[in-house]
Amino acid sequence: MTPQQKKHLSYAKDRRNAYGENSKSSRKNIPLSKVLDIRSERHAQDSALAKAVAATNIDQLDAAENTMRATKQRQWRKSPDEPLGQVLISKSKRAARG
Repeated sequence: MTPQQKKHLSYAKDRRNAYGENSKSSRKNIPLSKVLDIRSERHAQDSALAKAVAATNIDQLDAAENTMRATKQRQWRKSPDEPLGQVLISKSKRAARG
């Protein structure tokens, strides 16, 4: 593979965070968002499980099981970063505008 082909492949495959935040904040906030989402799911399931443990009859147990199964699934997803080629094109356009 020639160096030019490698560079072209790099522009297509490598990705850069173009969200507009400080890179350090992204490195901290992405794991934090995942942790908070997982924590909320876990707390919802724990509260439903506590109701199931305290259940005295079958109807209460069924209701607690349905509540546990209906807890909100994790929703937070990181948006994909932009390809390096697109980032460089947009940077060059901004630089040309001055």
